[in-house]
Amino acid sequence: MFSLKPAKPTFKSYLLPQVEDKITPEPKIKKLEPVLLPGEIVVNEVNFVRKCIATDTSQYDLWGKLICSNFKISFITDDPMPLQKFHYKNLLLGEHDVPLTCIEQVVTVNDTKRKQKVLGPNQKLKFNPTELIIYCKDFRIVRFRFDEAGPESAKKVCLAVAHYSQPTDLQLLFAFEYVGKKYHNPATVNGIDPGGGGSGSSSSQQTPLFETYSDWDREIKRTGASGWRVCSVNEGYMISTCLPEYFVVPSSLADQDLKLYSYSFIGRRMPLWCWNHSNGSALVRMANIKDVLQQRKIDQRICNAITRSHPQRSDVHKSDLDKCLPNIQEIQAAFIKLKQLCVNEPFEETEEKWLSSLENTRWLEYVRSFLKHSAELVYMLDSKHVSVVLQEDEGRDLSCFVASLIQVMLDPYFRTIVGFQSLIQKEWVMAGYQFLDRCNHLKRADKESPLFLMFLDSIWQLLEQYPSAFEFSETYLTILYDSTRISLFGTFLFNCPHQRVKQSTEFAISKNIQLGDEKGLKFPSVWDWSLQFATRDRMLFHNPWYIGKSAPCVQNGSVKSFKRTKKNYSSTLRGIPPSLKNGIINEQEFLPRRNSLILKLKPDFLQQMDSQTNSMEQYFREWFSKPVDLHGVILPRLSGTHIKLWKLCYFRWVPEAQINNGGFITAFHKISVLTDQVDMLNQSLRHYKSSSSLQANCSELDQSRMYFRANGLNDNAGTPDFLSSSFPFSPIGNLCRRSILGTPLSKFLSGAKIWLSTETLANED
Repeated sequence: MFSLKPAKPTFKSYLLPQVEDKITPEPKIKKLEPVLLPGEIVVNEVNFVRKCIATDTSQYDLWGKLICSNFKISFITDDPMPLQKFHYKNLLLGEHDVPLTCIEQVVTVNDTKRKQKVLGPNQKLKFNPTELIIYCKDFRIVRFRFDEAGPESAKKVCLAVAHYSQPTDLQLLFAFEYVGKKYHNPATVNGIDPGGGGSGSSSSQQTPLFETYSDWDREIKRTGASGWRVCSVNEGYMISTCLPEYFVVPSSLADQDLKLYSYSFIGRRMPLWCWNHSNGSALVRMANIKDVLQQRKIDQRICNAITRSHPQRSDVHKSDLDKCLPNIQEIQAAFIKLKQLCVNEPFEETEEKWLSSLENTRWLEYVRSFLKHSAELVYMLDSKHVSVVLQEDEGRDLSCFVASLIQVMLDPYFRTIVGFQSLIQKEWVMAGYQFLDRCNHLKRADKESPLFLMFLDSIWQLLEQYPSAFEFSETYLTILYDSTRISLFGTFLFNCPHQRVKQSTEFAISKNIQLGDEKGLKFPSVWDWSLQFATRDRMLFHNPWYIGKSAPCVQNGSVKSFKRTKKNYSSTLRGIPPSLKNGIINEQEFLPRRNSLILKLKPDFLQQMDSQTNSMEQYFREWFSKPVDLHGVILPRLSGTHIKLWKLCYFRWVPEAQINNGGFITAFHKISVLTDQVDMLNQSLRHYKSSSSLQANCSELDQSRMYFRANGLNDNAGTPDFLSSSFPFSPIGNLCRRSILGTPLSKFLSGAKIWLSTETLANED
């Protein structure tokens, strides 16, 4: 029988068993992925892109991926930024990111065909671009090369940047998608709160937004405006769509009268109370009366009501801003010339031609004119004790500027961070300044004007002249200007509060978002700085020279509060020579010097010899002859030597303009370290005879309010190597005209009217 057992194998191998080689897996290539905010999506991207870094060589260029999203263009790379020792990090934007609303022009170039074109939102591109140049509204120029990238991918990303940076509808701005994500998914996304409600910033909680009745009522009580009341006649925007729901009017004006009078004003913009002096005089702004037949009658009734609100029943002084100040078109023209000078022209500050070119832009002249006129109105309020009415065609542009300047000069509260933010909310955002049009978020060039930037420039002039009177620094002012170019914050996105409610309600309906009792979507406020910067970085907002109203002093181990009175002046700020009248050189000295920026024209008030002008000159002469009261009135010095160009804002991206280990920041660093040492000494004295433990003492000493901190009471460290005159910004990777001379772009830039036109520069495609 056959056996069921399997037969044993009889074959015997004499070869050694072969060991299989272990396959080593290829190293994974790290994917370059962007960091996206809630609601942000990538619309196009291209790999193997080179970002130009240095001005005269390509050895420092970075390789990476260029991405266009519905919020920004982002260059992602693993390579560290060369030549850069410091970077001020924005939590919303990466090191190489540019918000779409910050883009001014998109220029594509083909080197081989010697073609270049400014791309519009719906234009076609018939050649394959080898280079992309982004001209930004903050004076940056960013340049990318596509030598190794796919030609079709490069073309698509260029067209995407041009399309998404020039939206045609307000609801296409990124803020709507960002906020819509909050209502669909209230939870935190990617570690970021979509609501941005301000929980991470104390300043945001303290800054009144003037959206409620109570905010206006508190401001009335703060200023002691007894003859004024909060009016709710425009609740629901029933009277005017360009006014806030709540505003302040004379107590003697009834709601029924206001409704009747509103029809006679342009835009139905009734008189708005701005501020009250302690002597009872008020600052009011209003639009022009369009009804010629009723103009005199209504104007008289309004003035009578303002007079009755004054304790002494003083007269009303009216200032027609349209007649005595440059208009928004002239300011825009001056800004274009300034931008061409700072960006497109070779930079040599020592050249006399450059200084004369700066003077020809008229930018500084216009800054001086706003400061001068505001100072004259300060005289009317402070010395003459009369109420001032600012009159303008629509009351939405120049009146925002002048009303804010006057209040900064008169009220020290508005020279603090929270006070300054509340001032912008009150006089710009809620009063209907057209941020959407003036910032040109939708690329309507005919309405664009940098009025808000000129206001910040004027505040910087005062900060430069009286550094101890302001709590905030010039870094704060510069970043505030940059924030107007980020399409995330509702603060600088709309023309008026009603537009925010109307547009966001329509967007909510289209996206099936339930608003409940809310009046439109709640957009993040720019005053919640924790959305943009970490706590340490926000310390750069604080001015170490600032002297508050009260300072703690230690006596025998106990802390006492030393209240400053009007006799407590700054010992470093003294009066100017008597030859200056209202900060302007007198007639005998009004001669231009070499390299001087002094205006050739004499101010109007020097030509007037009436009694009011003489008393005004006397007021300014007496004020400038005394030491400066940092907590009282401050007046600008207007001579050519005192009105300067704001270099940190306009020159921070120009490599030739930088001073390594120099500039204003070096003094800022030393004062910060000294202030920190004083704070440490005060804390040590406070615990000297107390029962607090050493550990508690050390924990308190670790807390500092300064960005630059002392290593100890005997810290004599020098200036850090990373400091330069552009700190905390870096010009590396941002190019000026000089950087591309000798290339096919030199001819293009020499004859191109960059910043002036969006038409094609060459019709060779």
